[in-house]
Amino acid sequence: MNNNFKDFSWVGSQENFVDKVIIQYLNHIIVGRYGGNSNAGQYKNEDGCLVWFNEKEDWEFVIALDAHNTAESAERVLGLFENEKAQIKHLLSMATTQKTFKMLEEKILSMFQSREFLSTCRNMKGETACLIVVRKDKYIWWFSVGDCVLYLFHPELSALGQYQINQRQFYEWIGQVNTFEQEVPCYSVGIKELRQGENCLFLTTDGLIECPNEPYSKPKNIYNSFVNSKDEESIKTMFQNIRENNVRDSTTIISWKVNILKEVTIPSNQ
Repeated sequence: MNNNFKDFSWVGSQENFVDKVIIQYLNHIIVGRYGGNSNAGQYKNEDGCLVWFNEKEDWEFVIALDAHNTAESAERVLGLFENEKAQIKHLLSMATTQKTFKMLEEKILSMFQSREFLSTCRNMKGETACLIVVRKDKYIWWFSVGDCVLYLFHPELSALGQYQINQRQFYEWIGQVNTFEQEVPCYSVGIKELRQGENCLFLTTDGLIECPNEPYSKPKNIYNSFVNSKDEESIKTMFQNIRENNVRDSTTIISWKVNILKEVTIPSNQ
């Protein structure tokens, strides 16, 4: 058994956390879950998440899922990745090169486009947004279907007004309604170099962003939460604020910090 490798997964159908905030550490990674307010009409949680990491090999692999209608699509996506865990771990264990993330993209596309999984999706009730984020070495790579969001907080980027990495895409899902059934599947991918020093990665489902009175609709407000308090405290405060604003939708947050010592790209005139 590889003691450097850790894994965790959860879907809201297992435990819904309605009216309940749960924040836990998986080593250096924080997972926060809140099922929404029952007095706003909430009674179920269709979010899901997966966290894998290997400290020795210096990588994290995380997924945030936001399903609707039922949680079945989130359950099936998590099952798909559990089945392919060995191959994905093997790809992430390799040295970081230009090919690393391309091979990962091809692997994930082959999983979502497999005949067996497409058949499974046709028989589901509901569909899910899916955001996959990998941090390896000084790079982050993401694969996104739908409207979950990845933020990267670093002083150099915030000084230039950059906080959000991917753009929310509406009318994209995996499941009963499925982008991978189209002639041309719709999804977005990207790679970004982290900055030198402390980088904070933050994934969230849309309950945080679409809360009544919109306390966190602007990325800068999320960033300021981290500037003003420690990691766990800032996430607690976010959950408290959306709770007080009577949010109905569930919110799942995955966040961790990465300290980059290597040289990074800077302008030629500096």
